[in-house]
Amino acid sequence: MKILNPGHNCWRIDTAERVTFLVDGADYFQAFRTTAMRAELSLLILAWDTYSNLRLIRSGEEVHPNELRTLLDHIAKAKSKLQCYVLNWDFAMLYGMDREWLPVYQLDWRTHRRVHFWLDDCHPLGASHHQKLVVIDDTVAFCGGLDLTRARWDTPEHKPGDSRRDEGAGPSDPHHDVQLMVGGPIARSLGELARDRWKRASGYQPHVHEPRPLAQLWPNDVPVDAENVRIAIARTDPAYQGRAEIREVERLYLDAIAAARRSIYIENQYISSPAIGDALARRLEEPDGPDVVIVSGKCTRGWLSQMTMDVLRARLGHKLQQSDREGRFRLLYPEIPGIGKECVNVHSKIMIVDDVFVRVGSANLNNRSMGLDSECDLAFESEDRKDLCNAISYFRARLLAEHLGAEPRQVTEAIESTGSLVKAIDHLSQNERTLKPLPMDIPKELEELVSEATLLDPEKPIDPDRLAEQLVHQEDRPPARRRLILWVAMLLVLAALTAMWRWTPLSEYLDIDRLLVAIDTFNQLPAAPLLAVGGILVAGLAMFPITVLIIVTVLTFGPFTGFTCAFLGALGCALSGYGLGAFVGRNTVRHIAGNRLNRISKRLAKQGLLAVILIRVIPVAPFTVVNLVAGASHIRFRDFVLGTAIGMGPGIAATTLFTDRIRAMLEEPSWGNGILLALIFGGIALAGYGLITWLKRRANDTPSTNQD
Repeated sequence: MKILNPGHNCWRIDTAERVTFLVDGADYFQAFRTTAMRAELSLLILAWDTYSNLRLIRSGEEVHPNELRTLLDHIAKAKSKLQCYVLNWDFAMLYGMDREWLPVYQLDWRTHRRVHFWLDDCHPLGASHHQKLVVIDDTVAFCGGLDLTRARWDTPEHKPGDSRRDEGAGPSDPHHDVQLMVGGPIARSLGELARDRWKRASGYQPHVHEPRPLAQLWPNDVPVDAENVRIAIARTDPAYQGRAEIREVERLYLDAIAAARRSIYIENQYISSPAIGDALARRLEEPDGPDVVIVSGKCTRGWLSQMTMDVLRARLGHKLQQSDREGRFRLLYPEIPGIGKECVNVHSKIMIVDDVFVRVGSANLNNRSMGLDSECDLAFESEDRKDLCNAISYFRARLLAEHLGAEPRQVTEAIESTGSLVKAIDHLSQNERTLKPLPMDIPKELEELVSEATLLDPEKPIDPDRLAEQLVHQEDRPPARRRLILWVAMLLVLAALTAMWRWTPLSEYLDIDRLLVAIDTFNQLPAAPLLAVGGILVAGLAMFPITVLIIVTVLTFGPFTGFTCAFLGALGCALSGYGLGAFVGRNTVRHIAGNRLNRISKRLAKQGLLAVILIRVIPVAPFTVVNLVAGASHIRFRDFVLGTAIGMGPGIAATTLFTDRIRAMLEEPSWGNGILLALIFGGIALAGYGLITWLKRRANDTPSTNQD
């Protein structure tokens, strides 16, 4: 039986001189630290998440350096040729509370200059960078489900309430995961993959060098499970920016399922892919098909996942149960005595077919991992070698022994005596620590809520318009006039304050006459207009509300000089922000703009001049943020200047007219001035609504050139 096929279900096959299965975080973190301390030339980390203060060794012994940041800083200082690269997913704000704040400060600014950190946003809307890969000196590599971050450290015992899992907020739930450690030429291929990913995100190529002798890096205390193994690399990479889609991960899953003869053993966090579900269902419907055993967590981590992915998993589980005509299917979760409300987070992503094929990687059994998120899995076949068959079967026995509270030898003997993986598990499931059937009851309200699997678990890049249609019904979407209403409300508040200052006891705390005298005194200074323009420019860059600056300027200088100063100051602030954004670049601007960056950038790039005008009339972010993003996104300078001038001019004029009438009311309150103020207010509201409607109609009629 041959499963691996380069160019079809894997990228390439290369040799690993040594292979080790690292089960759970404690062993992985220790092996990573020991190997990293021996690095001389390069250390590349690709991650979904990292945590700079992650403690790597928790045996009770004091070791230094022990935290991820201090380790990278230490080895960079100690090894003059070493370059460290950490590529982290530029995460969605949905995960903000679970992530380390300002990671670029922790892992770039606070470390040696040869420690490089980058946030990877080189993926389509809705996707994530999900590869969990470490490559050291192109000689040793780690690949699997474990990131160097919080809530990942644990031992195979998964002790309830283990204080060693406490990272400042109490012990995290037990965490089960697997990482594959490989050494030899395969590490160089993984280094090529890591460098390519870094270059895509950052724009420059990391340091390239020759590998070192494996014996100089492989830790003495890490046992070798197999030697001289041909390892395949399977990837998922969505179509983006002219690159073709890669779905090797999915094809390898399907080919491995089709090739199974006796058993398929799976551990995975998420199980919702219809393609994988259909393939497993077909095998279960066969009269002499393989046993199918899936181990997952009783519940996934996080309320959003529990309300969505757990429901999709239960649906697929029901489907497989209905296809199971011979009692060969089990969907199980680990049960540990004394765990209470805790839940073992089965985060591993492995598949073992018979004793001839094994894969370990980052890919979940959901749609995202098949076509949307970047993934990397490693796999190998026994190739009729008895030593590799033994390594694969023993790895499976280790995993099941951990879950069943048994010894690997007992698992192997049970499989041999019963002739069935399912029967062996049933036979060994009598201990307190065991595997239990996963509950698959779905509350009716959740069944109705989680109705669109393609939205919750997409396999293709998400179209923004379709996303809006699915998330919000047409009749529930906020109309464009909402922003106009907010702007009008601000003017109403200003008018109300004017009335309160003139006709209520508030005037005792703010003497309007003295304020106007102070304004007039400043107005008499020869350089007052120049100071006003400069003040708007500086205060605007400091993210002081531009509308407030315009109002103060008009109150100070009157309608004509005030409009001129406000317009020049706002335009100067916009141009300064644009230049600053172009100078510092997209990655720095991202830390200021946050999740607004892509939204603003795509809208600006979509229709050029018209979009700049529209975004000035209907702002989607603070004035300075828009300017920075425009510069970082390389919007044409001409479009930006003209769009800003055209888009802001009417607004500043309207604000000038309204503010001038406010000053008139302060100086000479009368019914005439009040009526005139109301008429101006109504005219501004109608003109603003008409302008917004026209601009949006023009924008919608203009064909998009954005292929993302």
